[in-house]
Amino acid sequence: MAIKTEMVGQTFGPFEKEYDWKSLSLFALGSGAAYDGKTDLQYVYEKDMKMLPTYAACPIVESIVTKTIDWGYDYTGSLHWSFDIKMINPMKKLEGKLSTKVLLKGLYDRGEGKGTLAVHFGETYDEDGTLLFTNESTDCCIFDGGWNGPKAPKDIVEIPEREPDFQITEKISEDRACVYRLSGDDHPQHVDWEYAAEIGYERPILHAVSTAGVACRHIITAVLDGDSERLTRFKTRITKPLLPGVNVTTQIWKWDDNSIHFRVINADDPATIYLNFALAEYK
Repeated sequence: MAIKTEMVGQTFGPFEKEYDWKSLSLFALGSGAAYDGKTDLQYVYEKDMKMLPTYAACPIVESIVTKTIDWGYDYTGSLHWSFDIKMINPMKKLEGKLSTKVLLKGLYDRGEGKGTLAVHFGETYDEDGTLLFTNESTDCCIFDGGWNGPKAPKDIVEIPEREPDFQITEKISEDRACVYRLSGDDHPQHVDWEYAAEIGYERPILHAVSTAGVACRHIITAVLDGDSERLTRFKTRITKPLLPGVNVTTQIWKWDDNSIHFRVINADDPATIYLNFALAEYK
C-alpha cells in the first residue's frame, strides 16, 4: 500500500471517550498500581482518587484512533516509539467524556527495514471545553520504511553518566498486558502468543504506556512526595519491547529545580533499556 503523505497536516476527530473512576482505576491497575494491594492506592481507590498522569497518553493510542488515521501502514508492525504529554489543567471530575482532536504532524522515513515514524499530536478536552492535556505521540511502523521520505529531526534527552539520585525496582506481573489492553489498546501483539511469535517475540509484549505508568508512579513517589498533580510533563522514548514477568528499575536523576531525567532498565540485565532519553517536569 502506498504511503499517503497528503494526510500529513490533517486533523482527525474529535474522538470521544467516556470515563469514570472505574476506567481510571483499571488504567492504573494496568500500570502496576496496587500491585501489592496497598502501593499507590490513590490511583485505584475512588476515595480521594487522583488520575495517574500517564492516562493522558491513552486517548491518542486507542485502536480506533490508530486505525482511523490510516496513512497506508502495515498495522502488524506498528510499535509505540515515543510520547510527550503535557498537563495543562487538572481533571476536575471522576466521570465524564473526553474529546480528543489528533493532528498527523509528520511521516518520517527511517529507511528500508527500519520503518516509518508517524508523529501524531493530540489535544484532549473535557465536556466544558477545557483543554486538559496534550500528547505528541510517535509510532514506528517497522514494515513501512524505504519510500525516500524526509528524515526525522533528532531529539535526544541527555542521561547523566553518574549514579542515579533515585532508583525504584518493581516486578512486572505476567498478566500485566492482559489487564492494560482493557484500557483501549487492543493490538493482538499484546495478548496473542501466535501473533507475537510471527513478529519475532517469544511472548506477547507489554504496552509502552503501561511501562511508562510504572515509571510515572516511581517518579511521583521519589520526587514529588506522592503528589501527582505537581507533574506537568512526561516525555520518553521506547527503546525495547518489554516482556511481562521481568523486574524493572526506574533510574532517576535530578536535572534542575523543576525537572528530572530518567530511564527504565531490566533490573537483572541493566544493559537492557526499555524507556530511555526521558524527562519529567513538575511544579
